[in-house]
Amino acid sequence: MHNIYTQLVRLSVLLMTFLLSCNEPEAKIEQQVLWYGQPAKNWNEALPLGNGKLGVMVFGNPINERIQLNDDSMWPADSKDWDAPEGNKDDLNAIRNLLFEGKNDKADSLFVAKFSRKKVVRSHQTLGDLFIDFEHQNITGYRRELDISKAIANVSYKADNQLVEEKIFVSHPNNVIAIQLTSQNNAGLNAKLRLSRPEDDGHPTAKTFTTEDNLLVMQGEVTQRKGFFDSKPYPILEGVRFETCLKVNSEGGTVTNGTDFLELKNVKKATLYIVSNSSYYFEDYKAQNQIDLKAIGSKSFETLAKVHVKDYQSLYSRLSLNLGENALDSIPTDKRLQRIKEGGVDPHLEALLFQYGRYLLISSSRVGTNPANLQGLWNEHITAPWNADYHLNINLQMNYWLADATNLGDLNAPLFDYIDKLVASGKTTAQTNFGCRGSFIPHATDLWAPTWLRAPTAYWGCSIGAGGWMMQHYWQHYEYTQDHKFLKQRVFPALHEVAQFYSDWLIEDPRDGTLVSAPSTSPENRFFNADGLPVATCLGSAMDQQVIYEVFDNYLKACDILQVDNGFVNKIKSQKAQLRPGFVLGSDGRILEWDREYKETEPGHRHMSHLYGFHPGSYVTKAETPELFDAVRKTLDYRLDNGGAGTGWSRAWLINCSARLLDGDMAHDHIQLLLQKSMSTNLFDLHPPFQIDGNFGYTAGVAEMLLQSHETNLVRVLPALPSVWKEGYVKGIKARGGLTFDIYWANNQLVKAVVTSNLDQTFNLIYGETSTPIDIKKGQTITFTLNGIIDFTDAKVSIKSLVMSK
Repeated sequence: MHNIYTQLVRLSVLLMTFLLSCNEPEAKIEQQVLWYGQPAKNWNEALPLGNGKLGVMVFGNPINERIQLNDDSMWPADSKDWDAPEGNKDDLNAIRNLLFEGKNDKADSLFVAKFSRKKVVRSHQTLGDLFIDFEHQNITGYRRELDISKAIANVSYKADNQLVEEKIFVSHPNNVIAIQLTSQNNAGLNAKLRLSRPEDDGHPTAKTFTTEDNLLVMQGEVTQRKGFFDSKPYPILEGVRFETCLKVNSEGGTVTNGTDFLELKNVKKATLYIVSNSSYYFEDYKAQNQIDLKAIGSKSFETLAKVHVKDYQSLYSRLSLNLGENALDSIPTDKRLQRIKEGGVDPHLEALLFQYGRYLLISSSRVGTNPANLQGLWNEHITAPWNADYHLNINLQMNYWLADATNLGDLNAPLFDYIDKLVASGKTTAQTNFGCRGSFIPHATDLWAPTWLRAPTAYWGCSIGAGGWMMQHYWQHYEYTQDHKFLKQRVFPALHEVAQFYSDWLIEDPRDGTLVSAPSTSPENRFFNADGLPVATCLGSAMDQQVIYEVFDNYLKACDILQVDNGFVNKIKSQKAQLRPGFVLGSDGRILEWDREYKETEPGHRHMSHLYGFHPGSYVTKAETPELFDAVRKTLDYRLDNGGAGTGWSRAWLINCSARLLDGDMAHDHIQLLLQKSMSTNLFDLHPPFQIDGNFGYTAGVAEMLLQSHETNLVRVLPALPSVWKEGYVKGIKARGGLTFDIYWANNQLVKAVVTSNLDQTFNLIYGETSTPIDIKKGQTITFTLNGIIDFTDAKVSIKSLVMSK
């Protein structure tokens, strides 16, 4: 009798859940706004907008407005002189022999001398600036904001007690920067419009002029007069050429042209359209500007804005996150950030920062553009920090960790296109320098995809793990989509080349007969060798061994799916079995970073490369490798006890690692520290200086806290929910296998998880200590609650499970 009563209660709860779900209001896109009560004082306070290729930074100055302009193709030219270093297979063997003899310091030096192009300065650069010099006085009621739910910035204030507004967006469909200036003053607006670009070591880089039809035009070419190659000065006097055109449509007053400026006189409303194209994308880039201007025609700001918002929200609105009531939205963003630095907690700002990461990726990585670089695409410099290029020992990878998980998988396209360029280029490097088949990809490169090593020290740049790490992104995208065509046509060809390189690169360690990567380093870190010298190279660092294992493992999985069976497949199977393990425990229970237990030069180093197979890899899990899982915690604790996570991106990595440790409060502690120590007032992550990977890594980390699917046939719901996120929901978050989840919780407990699938799938759904088998069909929607599962497909209700297995 009791059992029947219990079943009826559970059935009632399930039916009530169904009825409530049927009556849920139609989803609306929640407005998410960064706002401030003053103009930006410097670039790191300005507000970013972009369409993947073009971008702006809005300062919002009511007197001398600056809108810094960006283009992802602003690079100095490639050069035939920038070729591969002299190193060859004989040099490689000499380095390996030095390592066999324990002479790591000499191996370091020879590695750099023979295989690295040492210091390289060839930087992504600014497109320039639009300056708007107003004749405003007596400024009051100032507000500057960025609405990331629409990708529109707005500046408003009163000048002489009359409202003035500036609205701006960067349209992807129309490839235009649109700015609307309005004034309620009967006398209208008076302003001078100027385009300019910084000089390169005292030399002009652009010329500005006006045309008869009142266009303001800036034409130029990217140079790098203080360029460096192989640690020697190498001026680069040519590069990508560009043209930027500004057109004004006005109501009231007049628009006149000077030699190199446009002037607004008594204008009630001015709409500025900026189009800009380069020789990187178009042979006749000037003609393309005319095509873009013609396409805009006489379309109003409002018409263009409507198209822009629809395009942007087709990506942004796929996922929403709510972490409770927004009680602090009346406080400016910089003041909210200051509250956190003083010890406050602001879950809504954490949710805003999560969506900001998605916003920045949409704004800097669209189909057909270049991938997001170290600064996305926003850069005010001629020589940017670290060249604002592509670093492949975590930074470029972190830029795209969030893509698949946060329902932006198609934004991986620029990354995959770029990887393919690297794979093609790397074939020459692999053969010429190392005598290996396949393709070699270095730790750093740029727009032109050179694959020779760079950096004047072995610990900084002599790394061979980048190729395998980039393959992880290809493989994970396949895991999320299960796209067989993508696996066959994109993943497998690249993965095959990288597997070939590692197959030829490996050598047998004379100490134990295992296969190791040599010379091998742990990115940017060093240890003390037997002679007490700080050195970088060894015989098989933890990261290299883990990366190569993962490449071989995924290659064999791909071969099995694609039914590829040949001699090379058998060789990979044999080599995988002979690899020295990438996870080896030291005497204190920590995971070794190098081939043996050495004293570290920086025990609190920012990189945690020896945990690659834990995160972003998936080899170490609580269920399958519990001893290693515990060792990861010890390793991280030791890093932190010695001052680790000093940079923004490193802190973001720790959020992800904490989530994988299933420790929500630990993850949230690092969220707090990221906001307190590494966040500019415009919510740009600071290395310092600005480096966008920390923004993207943060968003990926929050996604890991809410949903994990990296374990075999297993999905964890709310695996690392911190105690301060008492209630909320996430809708549209992705899991591997073509699954999409809407997850709701209250009082720190799951209320329901709504699952839809693009494919037939069978997996175990884990919540806390409870495991529930799920069998879902393509197109089906089911709702999981603590009382069971309901099938909502086609509005039909069927009880799938009332008893959950423990």
